[in-house]
Amino acid sequence: MNGDVLAVDSGEPEYTGSSSAASNSAQSCPGGVDSAANVIGRASAVALWGLSGKIVSIEASVSAGLPGIDIVGLPDVSVSESRKRLRAALAYLGTPVATHHLTINLTPGTVPKVGTGFDLGIAVAVLKALGKIAADDTGEVIHLGEIGLDGRIRPVTGVLPSLHSGVQAGFERFVVPIGNADEAALVGRARMRPVASLADVVNLYGGSMAVPALPAVLEMDRPVAVTPDLHDLAEVQGQSEGRFGLEVAAAGGHNLLMRGTPGAGKTLLAQCLPGILPPLDDDEAVEVATVRSLRGELDGSDGLDHRPPFEAPHHRSTASALIGGRRPGTVGLLSLAHRGVLFMDEAPEFSRDVLEALRQPMEAGRVHINRAWGSMVLPASFQLVMAANPCPCGVGMAGAGADCRCTPLDKRRYRNRLSGPLLDRVDLQLELFPVSPADLRLGGGQETSETVAMRVAQARERQAERYADCGWRLNAEAPGNWLREHFALTPAALSDLDRALDTGRITMRGYDRVLRVATTLSDLAGAPGPDPDTMRTALALRTQES
Repeated sequence: MNGDVLAVDSGEPEYTGSSSAASNSAQSCPGGVDSAANVIGRASAVALWGLSGKIVSIEASVSAGLPGIDIVGLPDVSVSESRKRLRAALAYLGTPVATHHLTINLTPGTVPKVGTGFDLGIAVAVLKALGKIAADDTGEVIHLGEIGLDGRIRPVTGVLPSLHSGVQAGFERFVVPIGNADEAALVGRARMRPVASLADVVNLYGGSMAVPALPAVLEMDRPVAVTPDLHDLAEVQGQSEGRFGLEVAAAGGHNLLMRGTPGAGKTLLAQCLPGILPPLDDDEAVEVATVRSLRGELDGSDGLDHRPPFEAPHHRSTASALIGGRRPGTVGLLSLAHRGVLFMDEAPEFSRDVLEALRQPMEAGRVHINRAWGSMVLPASFQLVMAANPCPCGVGMAGAGADCRCTPLDKRRYRNRLSGPLLDRVDLQLELFPVSPADLRLGGGQETSETVAMRVAQARERQAERYADCGWRLNAEAPGNWLREHFALTPAALSDLDRALDTGRITMRGYDRVLRVATTLSDLAGAPGPDPDTMRTALALRTQES
């Protein structure tokens, strides 16, 4: 935690109350506040809209009139309620404002202000207007935090993206709740000062206020974080094609669909994928931490987490739960899977709305949310893995060893729950057959996730070198025309793909995606580029036709 102390002006405060005009005005103004001095208290905060933030200037003035606190500038209900928390906290700390008329302006007025994180900035501006704070530079500091009725500062969500927005806007100093200190320390370029009480803030800025003997609020109510159930590839029995497809998916960042009977190992394979993916770099880890901060799940005490996220929503999850945006600041599961894996088990059982909502994020890597309250964009660059049974009863596959009870119409309807446009965005589509007794007897000696991860890392290094000057990093993101030109692919090398396109087995999107998979196969093999055999293998991994 950075211990830098905010620069405090040691000069006299703007309001001293020593002039005769000030004394006369104080006699006519409730509470003895010098309205003639015309002191405007200032502070700064951040209004988050998704992961992007807008700097908000907070102004407060004390004027003659009926006692009360007015907050203007598009505050939501939680911001409007801050006047009640502020009045009670100041009274508890010995600075009552029940006889004052306070006007608080949040600018720009066109930006909606949402959440309790504005409490601390509002309190600082008010205390400056009341003459309780001596420093003149409170407007140059970002303040974040919720105020309790006893004056303690409570942690809030979204501290990490707020600090990033402040740094990008040129701010260097930040005051945050002590409960968010570990999270705020992840932003190394910020001079951060954690505080436990509003009295600490007053004293920090050159004022004098007794600090109540109360324990600091260090914890906040966080959503229950579900620890993903992950496994090692050494646990997988048989399924050589599934293991190979998983390795290809990890090496190139490709989306994957596995169809097979119950118990074939689809879920187990999917839970092995994070173990063979390379760890996130620092920038990617910060992106993931920023999303977690907005949702209120980021602890920060252990530093940045470089493990790729793994999200596995239940098949009864709604489209709103996956996309987010039911209200400003809410993050969906697609964004929680950013830079990681989104696993949809029993994919055909998800609602049509949920499945079709995947299409745009799979292409763009972000979610565009448009609601009655406004619109925002959230990151959602994830690797999709889906698992499905071949039919409703689950055994409708050749060699499954059981009689299928489903009619051809039942099978067709079940498979059609995954629409053509969605499947067209899935690079690898595998058929997994049941594990045989021979697989169990020959079990043992399978490669571990660590061994496979080394090959995946080598393939990723080749891609990083190839795309060093491009706007993408993985084969799954590379445009098809760029790959064709870069590898100087001849008509002979593309003949199988051309034939599949002519016969309608693949679309033009599928054509490019097969080419991307072929490039990944070449990277895994250490080859300079795709050859005809690699093209045929990539096409078979997509169409299951040899």
